[in-house]
Amino acid sequence: MHLDRPQKEQLGLGLAGRRGREHEVSLSKPAASSSDMNVLCTYCRAAVLGFLRQFPKAVFTFSICCGFLLNQRYNPAFVSLQMMKHAWDNYKRYAWGLNELKPISKQGHSSNLFGNIQGATIVDALDTLYIMEMKEEFKEAKEWVEKNLDFNVNAEISVFEVNIRFVGGLLSAYYLSGEEVFRKKAVELGEKLLPAFNTPTGIPWALLNIKSGIGRNWPWASGGSSILAEFGTLHLEFVHLSHLSGNPVFAEKVMNIRKVLNRLDKPEGLYPNYLNPSSGQWGQHHVSIGGLGDSFYEYLLKAWLMTDKTDEEGKKMYYDAVQAIETHLIRKSSGGLTYIAEWKGGLLEHKMGHLTCFAGGMFALGADGAPNDRTGHHIELGAEIARTCHESYDRTSMKLGPEAFRFDGGVEAIATRQNEKYYILRPEVIETYMYMWRLTHDPKYRQWGWEAVEALEKHCRVDGGYSGIRDVYNNHESHDDVQQSFFLSETLKYLHLLFSEDDLLPFEHWVFNTEAHPLPVLHKDNGNKEDDQK
Repeated sequence: MHLDRPQKEQLGLGLAGRRGREHEVSLSKPAASSSDMNVLCTYCRAAVLGFLRQFPKAVFTFSICCGFLLNQRYNPAFVSLQMMKHAWDNYKRYAWGLNELKPISKQGHSSNLFGNIQGATIVDALDTLYIMEMKEEFKEAKEWVEKNLDFNVNAEISVFEVNIRFVGGLLSAYYLSGEEVFRKKAVELGEKLLPAFNTPTGIPWALLNIKSGIGRNWPWASGGSSILAEFGTLHLEFVHLSHLSGNPVFAEKVMNIRKVLNRLDKPEGLYPNYLNPSSGQWGQHHVSIGGLGDSFYEYLLKAWLMTDKTDEEGKKMYYDAVQAIETHLIRKSSGGLTYIAEWKGGLLEHKMGHLTCFAGGMFALGADGAPNDRTGHHIELGAEIARTCHESYDRTSMKLGPEAFRFDGGVEAIATRQNEKYYILRPEVIETYMYMWRLTHDPKYRQWGWEAVEALEKHCRVDGGYSGIRDVYNNHESHDDVQQSFFLSETLKYLHLLFSEDDLLPFEHWVFNTEAHPLPVLHKDNGNKEDDQK
Protein backbone atom coordinates (compact mmCIF):
# COMPACT_ATOMS: atom_id res chain seq x y z
CA MET A 1 0.00 0.00 0.00
CA HIS A 2 1.60 3.24 -1.11
CA LEU A 3 -0.21 6.54 -0.73
CA ASP A 4 -1.28 8.80 -3.57
CA ARG A 5 -1.72 12.54 -3.07
CA PRO A 6 -5.38 12.49 -1.92
CA GLN A 7 -4.58 9.70 0.53
CA LYS A 8 -1.62 11.64 1.88
CA GLU A 9 -3.80 14.67 2.42
CA GLN A 10 -6.41 12.54 4.18
CA LEU A 11 -3.74 11.02 6.43
CA GLY A 12 -2.23 14.37 7.31
CA LEU A 13 0.91 14.37 5.15
CA GLY A 14 2.25 17.38 3.33
CA LEU A 15 0.50 19.65 5.82
CA ALA A 16 3.41 20.72 7.99
CA GLY A 17 3.26 24.26 6.63
CA ARG A 18 -0.47 24.75 7.18
CA ARG A 19 -1.03 26.81 10.30
CA GLY A 20 -3.35 29.43 11.79
CA ARG A 21 -4.91 31.99 9.51
CA GLU A 22 -5.66 35.05 11.67
CA HIS A 23 -3.00 37.31 10.20
CA GLU A 24 -0.37 35.95 7.84
CA VAL A 25 2.91 37.43 6.70
CA SER A 26 5.15 36.12 3.93
CA LEU A 27 8.78 36.76 4.77
CA SER A 28 12.05 36.34 2.90
CA LYS A 29 15.59 37.33 3.87
CA PRO A 30 15.45 40.87 2.40
CA ALA A 31 12.40 41.52 4.58
CA ALA A 32 13.99 40.26 7.76
CA SER A 33 14.77 43.76 8.99
CA SER A 34 11.42 45.20 7.98
CA SER A 35 8.53 46.12 10.23
CA ASP A 36 7.16 42.61 9.73
CA MET A 37 9.69 41.41 12.27
CA ASN A 38 8.42 43.80 14.91
CA VAL A 39 5.14 41.93 15.31
CA LEU A 40 6.95 38.76 16.36
CA CYS A 41 7.65 37.72 19.91
CA THR A 42 11.26 37.27 20.99
CA TYR A 43 11.14 33.52 20.43
CA CYS A 44 9.73 33.79 16.92
CA ARG A 45 12.07 36.61 15.91
CA ALA A 46 15.12 34.59 16.90
CA ALA A 47 13.75 31.48 15.21
CA VAL A 48 12.90 33.31 11.97
CA LEU A 49 16.36 34.86 11.76
CA GLY A 50 17.96 31.49 12.44
CA PHE A 51 15.79 29.87 9.79
CA LEU A 52 16.70 32.49 7.22
CA ARG A 53 20.39 32.03 7.95
CA GLN A 54 19.96 28.33 7.16
CA PHE A 55 17.74 28.93 4.11
CA PRO A 56 18.63 32.37 2.67
CA LYS A 57 16.38 31.94 -0.38
CA ALA A 58 13.36 30.81 1.60
CA VAL A 59 10.01 32.56 1.41
CA PHE A 60 7.56 31.20 3.95
CA THR A 61 4.30 32.12 5.55
CA PHE A 62 3.57 32.18 9.24
CA SER A 63 0.73 33.14 11.51
CA ILE A 64 1.11 36.14 13.81
CA CYS A 65 2.16 35.49 16.36
CA CYS A 66 3.58 31.98 15.95
CA GLY A 67 5.22 32.54 19.30
CA PHE A 68 4.52 29.70 21.64
CA LEU A 69 4.17 32.05 24.64
CA LEU A 70 1.35 34.03 22.99
CA ASN A 71 -0.94 31.35 21.67
CA GLN A 72 0.75 27.96 22.07
CA ARG A 73 1.11 27.45 18.31
CA TYR A 74 4.68 27.16 17.16
CA ASN A 75 5.61 26.49 13.57
CA PRO A 76 7.94 23.50 13.82
CA ALA A 77 9.73 24.51 10.62
CA PHE A 78 11.44 27.26 12.62
CA VAL A 79 12.87 24.90 15.22
CA SER A 80 12.78 21.17 14.54
CA LEU A 81 13.55 21.65 10.84
CA GLN A 82 16.52 23.85 11.62
CA MET A 83 17.78 21.28 14.14
CA MET A 84 17.27 18.44 11.66
CA LYS A 85 19.11 20.41 8.99
CA HIS A 86 22.09 20.91 11.30
CA ALA A 87 22.18 17.24 12.35
CA TRP A 88 21.76 15.91 8.79
CA ASP A 89 24.16 18.30 7.07
CA ASN A 90 26.94 17.45 9.49
CA TYR A 91 26.31 13.72 9.19
CA LYS A 92 26.49 14.11 5.42
CA ARG A 93 29.66 16.23 5.63
CA TYR A 94 31.63 14.05 8.03
CA ALA A 95 30.13 10.53 8.15
CA TRP A 96 28.12 9.93 4.98
CA GLY A 97 27.31 6.26 4.50
CA LEU A 98 28.57 5.27 7.94
CA ASN A 99 26.24 4.40 10.79
CA GLU A 100 26.50 7.46 13.00
CA LEU A 101 28.43 10.70 13.48
CA LYS A 102 31.03 11.76 16.03
CA PRO A 103 30.22 15.49 16.01
CA ILE A 104 33.21 16.63 18.07
CA SER A 105 35.78 14.52 16.24
CA LYS A 106 33.90 15.15 12.97
CA GLN A 107 34.16 11.57 11.75
CA GLY A 108 32.06 8.45 11.51
CA HIS A 109 31.00 6.30 14.45
CA SER A 110 30.15 2.60 14.22
CA SER A 111 28.30 0.42 16.70
CA ASN A 112 28.61 -3.35 16.83
CA LEU A 113 24.80 -3.50 17.07
CA PHE A 114 24.63 -3.26 13.27
CA GLY A 115 27.55 -5.56 12.41
CA ASN A 116 28.86 -4.54 8.99
CA ILE A 117 25.55 -3.07 7.84
CA GLN A 118 26.13 0.62 7.18
CA GLY A 119 23.94 3.72 6.85
CA ALA A 120 21.92 3.52 10.08
CA THR A 121 21.47 7.30 10.26
CA ILE A 122 20.34 7.45 6.63
CA VAL A 123 17.70 4.74 7.01
CA ASP A 124 16.60 5.95 10.44
CA ALA A 125 16.16 9.51 9.15
CA LEU A 126 14.30 8.77 5.90
CA ASP A 127 10.80 9.34 7.26
CA THR A 128 11.82 12.41 9.27
CA LEU A 129 13.23 13.97 6.11
CA TYR A 130 10.03 13.13 4.26
CA ILE A 131 7.69 14.45 6.95
CA MET A 132 9.69 17.68 7.25
CA GLU A 133 9.54 18.05 3.44
CA MET A 134 13.33 18.11 3.11
CA LYS A 135 12.96 16.88 -0.45
CA GLU A 136 16.53 17.12 -1.71
CA GLU A 137 17.87 15.40 1.39
CA PHE A 138 15.27 12.63 1.06
CA LYS A 139 16.20 12.17 -2.59
CA GLU A 140 19.90 11.78 -1.83
CA ALA A 141 19.10 9.38 1.03
CA LYS A 142 16.93 7.28 -1.29
CA GLU A 143 19.72 7.17 -3.88
CA TRP A 144 22.17 5.94 -1.23
CA VAL A 145 19.75 3.18 -0.23
CA GLU A 146 19.35 2.11 -3.86
CA LYS A 147 23.07 1.98 -4.57
CA ASN A 148 24.76 1.20 -1.26
CA LEU A 149 22.51 -0.43 1.34
CA ASP A 150 23.86 -3.97 1.46
CA PHE A 151 22.72 -6.79 3.75
CA ASN A 152 25.05 -9.43 2.28
CA VAL A 153 27.59 -9.09 5.06
CA ASN A 154 29.32 -11.65 7.24
CA ALA A 155 28.59 -10.07 10.59
CA GLU A 156 26.66 -10.52 13.80
CA ILE A 157 23.87 -8.01 14.36
CA SER A 158 21.32 -7.21 17.05
CA VAL A 159 18.01 -8.54 15.71
CA PHE A 160 16.11 -5.99 17.80
CA GLU A 161 18.12 -2.92 16.76
CA VAL A 162 18.27 -3.85 13.08
CA ASN A 163 14.53 -4.51 13.10
CA ILE A 164 13.40 -1.28 14.73
CA ARG A 165 15.84 0.99 12.88
CA PHE A 166 16.39 -0.61 9.47
CA VAL A 167 13.23 -2.65 8.86
CA GLY A 168 11.05 -0.03 10.55
CA GLY A 169 12.74 2.85 8.72
CA LEU A 170 12.42 1.17 5.32
CA LEU A 171 8.77 0.24 5.90
CA SER A 172 7.75 3.76 6.88
CA ALA A 173 9.74 5.28 4.01
CA TYR A 174 7.81 3.01 1.63
CA TYR A 175 4.41 3.79 3.09
CA LEU A 176 5.08 7.53 3.02
CA SER A 177 6.72 7.83 -0.40
CA GLY A 178 5.51 4.78 -2.35
CA GLU A 179 9.07 4.17 -3.57
CA GLU A 180 9.36 0.45 -4.34
CA VAL A 181 13.04 0.23 -3.39
CA PHE A 182 12.14 0.66 0.27
CA ARG A 183 9.60 -2.18 0.23
CA LYS A 184 12.04 -4.53 -1.49
CA LYS A 185 14.86 -3.72 0.92
CA ALA A 186 12.59 -4.15 3.96
CA VAL A 187 11.41 -7.59 2.81
CA GLU A 188 14.96 -8.63 1.89
CA LEU A 189 16.21 -7.72 5.35
CA GLY A 190 13.21 -9.35 7.04
CA GLU A 191 14.03 -12.61 5.28
CA LYS A 192 17.61 -12.43 6.56
CA LEU A 193 16.33 -12.08 10.13
CA LEU A 194 14.13 -15.19 10.01
CA PRO A 195 16.89 -17.67 11.08
CA ALA A 196 16.92 -15.92 14.48
CA PHE A 197 13.67 -17.78 15.22
CA ASN A 198 15.29 -21.20 14.76
CA THR A 199 15.20 -22.10 18.45
CA PRO A 200 13.37 -24.93 20.26
CA THR A 201 10.57 -22.56 21.30
CA GLY A 202 10.62 -20.09 18.41
CA ILE A 203 11.65 -17.32 20.80
CA PRO A 204 14.33 -15.60 18.71
CA TRP A 205 17.99 -15.15 19.52
CA ALA A 206 19.17 -11.64 20.36
CA LEU A 207 22.18 -11.83 18.06
CA LEU A 208 22.37 -13.27 14.56
CA ASN A 209 25.07 -13.71 11.96
CA ILE A 210 23.03 -12.81 8.92
CA LYS A 211 25.31 -14.72 6.54
CA SER A 212 25.60 -18.02 8.42
CA GLY A 213 22.20 -17.81 10.14
CA ILE A 214 23.79 -18.74 13.48
CA GLY A 215 22.26 -17.06 16.51
CA ARG A 216 23.10 -16.66 20.17
CA ASN A 217 22.09 -14.55 23.16
CA TRP A 218 23.93 -11.88 25.09
CA PRO A 219 26.30 -13.66 27.48
CA TRP A 220 25.21 -11.46 30.40
CA ALA A 221 21.48 -12.19 29.99
CA SER A 222 20.40 -14.55 32.77
CA GLY A 223 21.82 -17.90 31.72
CA GLY A 224 21.45 -17.55 27.96
CA SER A 225 18.01 -15.94 28.01
CA SER A 226 16.36 -13.83 25.34
CA ILE A 227 15.21 -10.38 26.46
CA LEU A 228 11.53 -9.43 26.68
CA ALA A 229 11.94 -5.98 25.10
CA GLU A 230 13.90 -7.48 22.21
CA PHE A 231 11.83 -10.49 21.16
CA GLY A 232 8.66 -8.57 22.12
CA THR A 233 9.47 -5.67 19.77
CA LEU A 234 9.25 -7.37 16.40
CA HIS A 235 5.48 -7.66 16.11
CA LEU A 236 4.51 -4.46 14.28
CA GLU A 237 7.24 -4.68 11.67
CA PHE A 238 6.79 -8.41 10.99
CA VAL A 239 3.03 -8.07 10.55
CA HIS A 240 3.68 -5.36 7.98
CA LEU A 241 6.32 -7.49 6.26
CA SER A 242 3.68 -10.19 5.76
CA HIS A 243 1.21 -7.54 4.60
CA LEU A 244 3.59 -6.16 1.97
CA SER A 245 5.21 -9.40 0.83
CA GLY A 246 2.21 -11.73 0.85
CA ASN A 247 4.33 -14.18 2.87
CA PRO A 248 2.57 -15.14 6.12
CA VAL A 249 5.76 -16.50 7.73
CA PHE A 250 6.72 -13.14 9.25
CA ALA A 251 3.41 -12.73 11.10
CA GLU A 252 3.42 -16.42 12.08
CA LYS A 253 6.80 -16.04 13.79
CA VAL A 254 5.68 -13.18 16.02
CA MET A 255 2.27 -14.70 16.76
CA ASN A 256 4.08 -17.80 18.02
CA ILE A 257 5.90 -15.61 20.57
CA ARG A 258 2.51 -14.77 22.06
CA LYS A 259 1.57 -18.45 22.25
CA VAL A 260 4.71 -19.19 24.26
CA LEU A 261 4.06 -16.26 26.61
CA ASN A 262 0.41 -17.15 27.13
CA ARG A 263 1.32 -20.68 28.21
CA LEU A 264 3.56 -19.40 31.00
CA ASP A 265 2.59 -18.41 34.51
CA LYS A 266 3.36 -14.77 35.23
CA PRO A 267 4.60 -13.92 38.73
CA GLU A 268 1.95 -11.54 40.15
CA GLY A 269 0.72 -11.08 36.56
CA LEU A 270 4.07 -9.52 35.59
CA TYR A 271 6.34 -10.42 32.68
CA PRO A 272 9.99 -11.03 33.71
CA ASN A 273 12.65 -9.51 31.47
CA TYR A 274 14.33 -12.85 30.65
CA LEU A 275 13.03 -15.94 28.86
CA ASN A 276 15.14 -18.96 27.91
CA PRO A 277 14.57 -19.78 24.21
CA SER A 278 15.53 -23.43 24.69
CA SER A 279 13.52 -24.36 27.80
CA GLY A 280 10.74 -21.84 27.33
CA GLN A 281 11.00 -20.87 31.02
CA TRP A 282 11.55 -17.50 32.65
CA GLY A 283 15.06 -16.54 33.73
CA GLN A 284 15.61 -14.23 36.68
CA HIS A 285 12.39 -12.69 37.97
CA HIS A 286 13.37 -9.12 37.17
CA VAL A 287 10.62 -6.84 35.85
CA SER A 288 11.14 -3.41 34.30
CA ILE A 289 9.01 -1.04 32.26
CA GLY A 290 12.29 0.61 31.28
CA GLY A 291 15.30 -1.08 29.69
CA LEU A 292 14.87 -4.82 28.96
CA GLY A 293 11.06 -4.66 29.20
CA ASP A 294 9.70 -1.36 27.90
CA SER A 295 8.69 -1.76 24.25
CA PHE A 296 7.13 -5.21 24.78
CA TYR A 297 4.21 -3.46 26.50
CA GLU A 298 4.17 -0.68 23.92
CA TYR A 299 3.83 -3.22 21.10
CA LEU A 300 0.94 -5.06 22.78
CA LEU A 301 -1.08 -1.86 22.74
CA LYS A 302 0.04 -0.77 19.29
CA ALA A 303 -0.62 -4.21 17.78
CA TRP A 304 -4.25 -3.78 18.81
CA LEU A 305 -4.38 -0.22 17.45
CA MET A 306 -2.57 -1.15 14.22
CA THR A 307 -5.18 -3.82 13.41
CA ASP A 308 -7.91 -1.18 13.66
CA LYS A 309 -8.66 -2.54 17.15
CA THR A 310 -9.35 -6.09 16.02
CA ASP A 311 -6.40 -7.80 17.76
CA GLU A 312 -8.33 -8.70 20.91
CA GLU A 313 -5.53 -10.92 22.22
CA GLY A 314 -3.03 -8.04 22.12
CA LYS A 315 -5.57 -5.77 23.78
CA LYS A 316 -6.21 -8.17 26.65
CA MET A 317 -2.50 -8.83 27.20
CA TYR A 318 -1.83 -5.08 27.36
CA TYR A 319 -4.55 -4.10 29.81
CA ASP A 320 -3.89 -7.11 32.03
CA ALA A 321 -0.23 -6.14 32.14
CA VAL A 322 -1.05 -2.51 32.97
CA GLN A 323 -3.22 -3.67 35.87
CA ALA A 324 -0.32 -5.71 37.28
CA ILE A 325 2.07 -2.80 36.75
CA GLU A 326 -0.25 -0.46 38.64
CA THR A 327 -0.61 -2.90 41.51
CA HIS A 328 3.02 -3.89 41.94
CA LEU A 329 5.30 -1.26 40.36
CA ILE A 330 3.67 2.17 40.36
CA ARG A 331 4.31 4.16 43.52
CA LYS A 332 4.06 7.77 44.70
CA SER A 333 6.93 9.56 46.44
CA SER A 334 6.53 11.55 49.63
CA GLY A 335 6.79 14.65 47.46
CA GLY A 336 3.83 13.51 45.35
CA LEU A 337 5.66 12.25 42.25
CA THR A 338 4.28 9.11 40.61
CA TYR A 339 6.99 6.75 39.37
CA ILE A 340 7.40 3.20 38.06
CA ALA A 341 9.79 1.15 40.16
CA GLU A 342 11.66 -1.99 39.10
CA TRP A 343 10.78 -5.41 40.58
CA LYS A 344 13.46 -7.91 41.47
CA GLY A 345 12.19 -11.18 42.85
CA GLY A 346 9.41 -9.48 44.77
CA LEU A 347 11.49 -6.54 46.05
CA LEU A 348 11.17 -3.06 44.60
CA GLU A 349 14.09 -0.94 43.49
CA HIS A 350 12.88 2.65 43.60
CA LYS A 351 14.60 3.68 40.40
CA MET A 352 13.12 4.89 37.12
CA GLY A 353 15.02 5.06 33.85
CA HIS A 354 14.79 7.66 31.11
CA LEU A 355 13.62 4.81 28.87
CA THR A 356 10.67 4.27 31.23
CA CYS A 357 9.42 7.79 30.53
CA PHE A 358 7.84 6.59 27.28
CA ALA A 359 5.13 5.00 29.47
CA GLY A 360 3.36 8.30 30.09
CA GLY A 361 2.51 8.52 26.41
CA MET A 362 1.65 4.82 26.27
CA PHE A 363 -0.84 5.04 29.13
CA ALA A 364 -2.51 8.06 27.52
CA LEU A 365 -2.58 6.47 24.06
CA GLY A 366 -4.29 3.38 25.48
CA ALA A 367 -6.72 5.31 27.64
CA ASP A 368 -9.60 5.24 25.16
CA GLY A 369 -9.81 1.44 25.28
CA ALA A 370 -9.28 1.07 29.01
CA PRO A 371 -11.73 -1.34 30.68
CA ASN A 372 -14.28 -0.48 33.36
CA ASP A 373 -14.59 3.21 32.46
CA ARG A 374 -10.97 3.87 33.41
CA THR A 375 -10.18 6.15 30.46
CA GLY A 376 -9.79 9.21 32.67
CA HIS A 377 -7.63 7.28 35.08
CA HIS A 378 -5.21 6.21 32.35
CA ILE A 379 -4.97 9.78 31.02
CA GLU A 380 -4.23 11.00 34.54
CA LEU A 381 -1.63 8.28 35.00
CA GLY A 382 0.05 9.41 31.79
CA ALA A 383 0.00 13.00 33.00
CA GLU A 384 1.56 12.04 36.32
CA ILE A 385 4.39 10.11 34.64
CA ALA A 386 4.96 13.08 32.29
CA ARG A 387 5.23 15.40 35.31
CA THR A 388 7.71 13.12 37.06
CA CYS A 389 9.88 12.88 33.95
CA HIS A 390 9.75 16.65 33.51
CA GLU A 391 10.94 16.98 37.10
CA SER A 392 13.88 14.68 36.31
CA TYR A 393 14.89 17.24 33.66
CA ASP A 394 14.13 20.32 35.73
CA ARG A 395 16.22 19.15 38.69
CA THR A 396 19.46 19.00 36.69
CA SER A 397 21.83 21.86 35.93
CA MET A 398 21.38 21.46 32.18
CA LYS A 399 17.62 20.87 32.21
CA LEU A 400 18.19 17.56 30.43
CA GLY A 401 17.26 14.27 32.04
CA PRO A 402 19.68 11.65 33.38
CA GLU A 403 19.75 8.04 32.22
CA ALA A 404 18.11 6.97 35.50
CA PHE A 405 16.82 8.70 38.61
CA ARG A 406 15.92 7.50 42.07
CA PHE A 407 13.37 7.86 44.84
CA ASP A 408 15.27 6.76 47.92
CA GLY A 409 17.78 8.05 50.42
CA GLY A 410 15.95 11.35 50.68
CA VAL A 411 16.11 12.18 46.95
CA GLU A 412 13.34 12.32 44.37
CA ALA A 413 13.74 12.23 40.58
CA ILE A 414 17.52 12.70 40.86
CA ALA A 415 20.37 10.48 39.70
CA THR A 416 22.62 9.53 42.61
CA ARG A 417 25.14 7.32 40.80
CA GLN A 418 27.74 8.71 38.43
CA ASN A 419 27.02 6.07 35.79
CA GLU A 420 23.38 7.23 35.62
CA LYS A 421 23.97 10.96 35.08
CA TYR A 422 24.49 10.95 31.32
CA TYR A 423 22.09 12.00 28.54
CA ILE A 424 22.53 10.48 25.07
CA LEU A 425 19.94 12.55 23.13
CA ARG A 426 17.16 10.18 24.18
CA PRO A 427 13.58 10.86 22.98
CA GLU A 428 11.28 9.22 25.55
CA VAL A 429 10.37 12.31 27.58
CA ILE A 430 9.63 14.37 24.46
CA GLU A 431 7.69 11.39 23.10
CA THR A 432 5.41 11.49 26.13
CA TYR A 433 5.00 15.27 25.82
CA MET A 434 3.87 14.76 22.21
CA TYR A 435 1.28 12.13 23.11
CA MET A 436 0.01 14.12 26.08
CA TRP A 437 -0.31 17.27 23.94
CA ARG A 438 -2.19 15.45 21.19
CA LEU A 439 -4.56 13.76 23.65
CA THR A 440 -5.19 16.64 26.10
CA HIS A 441 -4.06 19.88 24.40
CA ASP A 442 -2.76 21.10 27.74
CA PRO A 443 -0.28 23.88 26.73
CA LYS A 444 2.22 22.88 29.43
CA TYR A 445 3.41 20.00 27.26
CA ARG A 446 4.45 22.38 24.50
CA GLN A 447 6.07 24.59 27.13
CA TRP A 448 8.02 21.61 28.48
CA GLY A 449 8.98 20.64 24.93
CA TRP A 450 10.27 24.15 24.30
CA GLU A 451 12.37 23.91 27.48
CA ALA A 452 13.92 20.74 26.04
CA VAL A 453 14.65 22.52 22.75
CA GLU A 454 16.44 25.31 24.59
CA ALA A 455 18.50 22.83 26.60
CA LEU A 456 19.42 20.79 23.52
CA GLU A 457 20.47 23.91 21.65
CA LYS A 458 22.46 25.27 24.58
CA HIS A 459 24.26 22.13 25.71
CA CYS A 460 24.14 19.48 22.96
CA ARG A 461 24.50 21.48 19.76
CA VAL A 462 28.10 21.72 18.60
CA ASP A 463 29.67 22.85 15.34
CA GLY A 464 29.65 19.30 13.97
CA GLY A 465 26.10 18.27 14.95
CA TYR A 466 24.56 17.26 18.29
CA SER A 467 26.32 15.34 21.05
CA GLY A 468 25.23 13.58 24.21
CA ILE A 469 26.33 14.80 27.63
CA ARG A 470 28.27 12.81 30.23
CA ASP A 471 26.88 14.56 33.34
CA VAL A 472 23.72 16.66 33.23
CA TYR A 473 24.30 17.88 36.80
CA ASN A 474 27.63 19.50 35.94
CA ASN A 475 27.67 23.16 34.97
CA HIS A 476 30.25 22.50 32.26
CA GLU A 477 29.52 20.32 29.24
CA SER A 478 31.49 17.14 28.77
CA HIS A 479 30.29 15.74 25.44
CA ASP A 480 30.25 12.02 24.65
CA ASP A 481 30.92 12.75 20.94
CA VAL A 482 28.10 10.63 19.49
CA GLN A 483 25.13 11.83 17.44
CA GLN A 484 22.81 8.85 17.82
CA SER A 485 20.76 7.85 14.79
CA PHE A 486 17.65 7.86 16.98
CA PHE A 487 18.13 11.60 17.59
CA LEU A 488 17.11 12.18 13.96
CA SER A 489 14.53 9.40 13.90
CA GLU A 490 12.83 9.97 17.23
CA THR A 491 13.83 13.05 19.22
CA LEU A 492 13.54 15.53 16.37
CA LYS A 493 10.48 13.86 14.87
CA TYR A 494 8.60 13.92 18.18
CA LEU A 495 9.53 17.59 18.64
CA HIS A 496 8.24 18.31 15.14
CA LEU A 497 4.95 16.54 15.86
CA LEU A 498 4.61 18.24 19.25
CA PHE A 499 4.59 21.65 17.57
CA SER A 500 2.52 20.54 14.54
CA GLU A 501 -1.20 20.38 13.98
CA ASP A 502 -2.84 17.09 14.97
CA ASP A 503 -3.59 16.28 11.33
CA LEU A 504 0.07 15.58 10.62
CA LEU A 505 0.28 11.78 10.99
CA PRO A 506 -2.99 11.51 12.97
CA PHE A 507 -3.23 8.66 15.46
CA GLU A 508 -6.36 7.18 13.89
CA HIS A 509 -4.34 6.34 10.78
CA TRP A 510 -0.79 5.76 12.05
CA VAL A 511 1.06 4.01 14.84
CA PHE A 512 4.74 4.62 15.57
CA ASN A 513 7.16 1.80 16.09
CA THR A 514 9.53 2.09 19.03
CA GLU A 515 12.01 3.99 16.83
CA ALA A 516 9.26 6.52 15.91
CA HIS A 517 8.79 5.10 12.41
CA PRO A 518 5.12 5.61 11.42
CA LEU A 519 3.27 2.53 10.15
CA PRO A 520 -0.29 2.76 8.83
CA VAL A 521 -3.21 1.25 10.67
CA LEU A 522 -4.30 -1.79 8.67
CA HIS A 523 -7.92 -0.92 8.05
CA LYS A 524 -9.82 -3.69 6.31
CA ASP A 525 -10.16 -1.61 3.15
CA ASN A 526 -6.38 -1.07 3.13
CA GLY A 527 -5.81 -4.80 3.28
CA ASN A 528 -8.20 -5.40 0.38
CA LYS A 529 -6.50 -2.74 -1.72
CA GLU A 530 -3.14 -4.34 -1.05
CA ASP A 531 -4.47 -7.72 -2.10
CA ASP A 532 -5.80 -6.18 -5.31
CA GLN A 533 -2.38 -4.69 -6.08
CA LYS A 534 -0.80 -8.12 -5.76
